[in-house]
Amino acid sequence: MRKDDVWDAETAKTYDTPGTGMFAPELLGPTVDRLAELAGSGRALEFAIGTGRVAIPLSERGVSVAGIEMSRAMIDQLRIKADASKIPVAMGDMATTSVPGRYALVYLVYNTISNLLTQDAQVECFRNAARHLDPGGRFVIELWVPELRKLPPTVEAVVWQSEPGYIGLDTYDVVSQHVVSHHIRFGNDRQATSVRSTHRYIWPAELDLMAQLAGFELENRSADWSGAPFTAESRSHVSTYRLPTGGKVTPERAGPEAAPSAPASV
Repeated sequence: MRKDDVWDAETAKTYDTPGTGMFAPELLGPTVDRLAELAGSGRALEFAIGTGRVAIPLSERGVSVAGIEMSRAMIDQLRIKADASKIPVAMGDMATTSVPGRYALVYLVYNTISNLLTQDAQVECFRNAARHLDPGGRFVIELWVPELRKLPPTVEAVVWQSEPGYIGLDTYDVVSQHVVSHHIRFGNDRQATSVRSTHRYIWPAELDLMAQLAGFELENRSADWSGAPFTAESRSHVSTYRLPTGGKVTPERAGPEAAPSAPASV
C-alpha cells in the first residue's frame, strides 16, 4: 500500500473530528501547552503537519509555525482553515525536505514517524530535524510503544481497542518491524468498513540511538503530554531530544549534501 493511497482526498476530508478523538480538548490541550512551552519565543516546524490539528492552535498561541507535508489533499484541507501567510507549508517527505530558516523546535506527533517504513528513513528524519534546528534546539516525538508482550507464540494480531461500532487491531511482522493498523467500523446491519495503514514500529531505545546518530541527546521522556512518568506499562511516550548548545554540525547531522529543498509557501 502506497502512502498516497492512505492519505488521499477521501481520508483528508474525514480526518478532522472537532472535539472528539485526536481533536478532543483533553488530548489536544496538553499537546499544544507543552509545545508552546518548548518553543518559547522561537519558531516551530511540524513534520507531517497534516490538516493543522496541532499547528493551528499552536499558531493561535503566538508561536510562529511552519510545516512539511507529503499529501496535497491534507494541505488542501489545512488551507481551508489557515492560509500560507499564517502557516507556510512545504510539500515533501519529512525525512529529506528542507524549508528556509532555523527553528527552536521541530515536532512530530501522534506516531507519525512510524509512517516511514525503513530504519534508514527514520534515521534521516532525525538528521533532517537537526538540520533545521538552532544550537540547543529540540526535536519532540510522540510515539506508541509496540505491544509485542501481548502476542503469544504463533499469534500475529493484537486488538488494541474495542468499543460499540469500532474495533482497532494491529497485525505484526516482527522480522521487518512492520505493523498494519486496521480500523473497522460497523453499525447495526451486516455491513462494515475497514481502513488500514502500514507502519514501522520503533522501540524507545532504538529511537534514542537514532537521535544519537543525528547529534541529539535525550532530554526528557514522559508517558504523555501532561508529563506523567514513563514506566514499563506505558503504552506511549513523548520524547524530547536536544542538540548541544554551540555545538559544531557533524557530518552525521549534516546529512546528504543534496537534500532537496522545497519552498514553504504551499
